[in-house]
Amino acid sequence: MPPSAAAAAALAARMPDLLLRARQTAATLAAGLHPQRRAGWGDSFWQYRPAQPGEPASRIDWRQSARTHHAQVREKEAETAQTVLLWCDMSPSMDWCSASSIPSKLDSAITLLLTMAALLLRAGETVQLAGPSGLFPLPAGGPPLERLAMGLIAQAHKGLAATPDSAAQAPFQRLPVHLPVQAHLLIASDFLGLQEDIQSFLRHLAALPVRAHLLAVRDPAEASLPYAGRVLFTGLEGEQPVELSETTDIRAAYASLIATREGWLADTATRYGHDLTRHQTDQTALPALLSLHTLMSHSA
Repeated sequence: MPPSAAAAAALAARMPDLLLRARQTAATLAAGLHPQRRAGWGDSFWQYRPAQPGEPASRIDWRQSARTHHAQVREKEAETAQTVLLWCDMSPSMDWCSASSIPSKLDSAITLLLTMAALLLRAGETVQLAGPSGLFPLPAGGPPLERLAMGLIAQAHKGLAATPDSAAQAPFQRLPVHLPVQAHLLIASDFLGLQEDIQSFLRHLAALPVRAHLLAVRDPAEASLPYAGRVLFTGLEGEQPVELSETTDIRAAYASLIATREGWLADTATRYGHDLTRHQTDQTALPALLSLHTLMSHSA
């Protein structure tokens, strides 16, 4: 079996454990989170909020406004389910970890996405799978979370088995415009592609009728370069190997480069109206999941 096909098969073997971990984490989070509500056109009262400039007078609750001496709007809870699209970067460089004691970037990304999916499905939302070609078909039958997991395995067989010059290995491509209107697009990647490709991709997303949430996943070695002495670095996507005679000598310059790169990604995401959450694979997933839940709730 070719190494790329073996990597995809190995992910399929690990998926039951990733799915179980996602379910358990989602159950823990759900027990401590308030129900996610959104303003909309339903019949159930949700909350009062201060009226905004230009608010139609028909939306103002004058009795509540008289009590508080400020114009108040009576909001109702939306009763239409949101559509959330999950996108996992399946390029071979994601299937890497610097130590056997920590999960790969791909396993971490999949676990985070499936945990968010479990939370969203509990709340009655619609969750679908997306990728560079648009919506990705899921297998028929079975519980929704298992169908998403099977869809991710199918995507992995395409992405991890891709050749360096194939389209399947280029995660940052233009999406078809026929995506669900006002959907949320949750993208998990290490975002280590060429800056011009990522910037073009984020600019393209800004023109689509979706709200993008970026989840940047990194290995701790990518953050700190913890190596010493002579090291040969080999790529996973056809890059030329690089040999350093003394890795310690460049550690400070590397740290500065990484900080600059992360600052650029955050600034670029903000410029195009997207939000960014970070996760390091040797750390607990709860802070990233809580951040994502908050960002998606506020932007609903």
